[in-house]
Amino acid sequence: MALTYRSAITAAALLALASPLARAQVFVVGEKSATADIATDFKPTHVELPGGKLGERGRRELIRNLEAEQGFAHRALPVTAGITLQANGQLTPGPAEYRKLIYEKGQAAAPGDRVVVTSLQIKPDRLVIDFNGGPYAKHRFLRHIQLNDAPVPVAGDPADVATGSRITLVFEGGVPDISGPEVKALLEPLIDFGVKSSEQAYADTLPSPLKDAIAAHEVLVGMNHRMVLAALGAPENKMREQQSSDPGGGRYEEWIYGHVPQTIRFVRFVGDRVTVVEIAALGKPIEIHDKDEMGGFNPQGPTREVAMGDEQQGSGEDKKPAGAPSLRLPGEAAPEGGPGKVQFPTNKTQVAPIPAPPSADPTPSTDPAGANPGMGPGAGSGTNPGVNTGQGQRPGSRPPM
Repeated sequence: MALTYRSAITAAALLALASPLARAQVFVVGEKSATADIATDFKPTHVELPGGKLGERGRRELIRNLEAEQGFAHRALPVTAGITLQANGQLTPGPAEYRKLIYEKGQAAAPGDRVVVTSLQIKPDRLVIDFNGGPYAKHRFLRHIQLNDAPVPVAGDPADVATGSRITLVFEGGVPDISGPEVKALLEPLIDFGVKSSEQAYADTLPSPLKDAIAAHEVLVGMNHRMVLAALGAPENKMREQQSSDPGGGRYEEWIYGHVPQTIRFVRFVGDRVTVVEIAALGKPIEIHDKDEMGGFNPQGPTREVAMGDEQQGSGEDKKPAGAPSLRLPGEAAPEGGPGKVQFPTNKTQVAPIPAPPSADPTPSTDPAGANPGMGPGAGSGTNPGVNTGQGQRPGSRPPM
């Protein structure tokens, strides 16, 4: 009881001493203080939009050129689907509501963070673009399964938590026949797509004729896989490991771009090089390109020559075999008494015979006929002692018992 009373007095004294210090350190985090540093400045774009409606080919080109594209966020992006951007217009919601979304929903990307286009939906009057997985968690069918009226527990997975954002780009009068770079220019106030992809960076290192062909989305016979990806992107279909007409039994891989009624391109690779390009346009004969079109530019991969034996240095009488790897410095002499070359045994080396095992009978043999030493009397030559081989018996007779 005394201990309890003393503990209560000590705790009360400590609380009394700590209360002024605690009041001095307490601060409240609210919406205004948490979002005070978030920039919401916005300037509308002035991108000249093309006329006409978006066709099927334009839809495919948008998906091919925008999906998996990477950029950097110009401002903080909330984990929400409520961001709407008018083409060459204003951004909704306004600055105050935008900060409130970030405070309530969380932040999907900070200014300068890398974002990736993970989904693109094309609707009659808008483009719905998801970044970093979008603002909604993935659907798990196990959440709809019950056993004995009890839901099946689903293990917590980080992939189930939404961490992305969605931007809706609205066009007045419907989506025009717009291209991927024009969409990126309209998203410039929010996302900077100025970062080059690996294919674009690789294309910039090529000579001007090849760079112009890639910019015109043309495939030349002799290009490699990276050049074709930079020119046309990923193929819609592939046919792999097919037998070619090569008498050596080589195989080829064929990439197919487009489908009827659009122009279809068949690009055939043998190894890492394009050998045949077939272009099938509607109402025209098939164009077949099977001659080298690289104009002398055909970069070869790194090669390595393997020679038999040690490499000889010098010429004539100055030839010396290359030294073996060593930890000594160049020009440092080997220490005296050090190990020399390995001496391998030859066929002339005499090997000592293996001595015969000692006899089990210690009594020396007295056989005058020269029987094997150590064998008892009556043992024949070449037979084990005490074993009757049956020699000298008449045919059909039984051995003695």
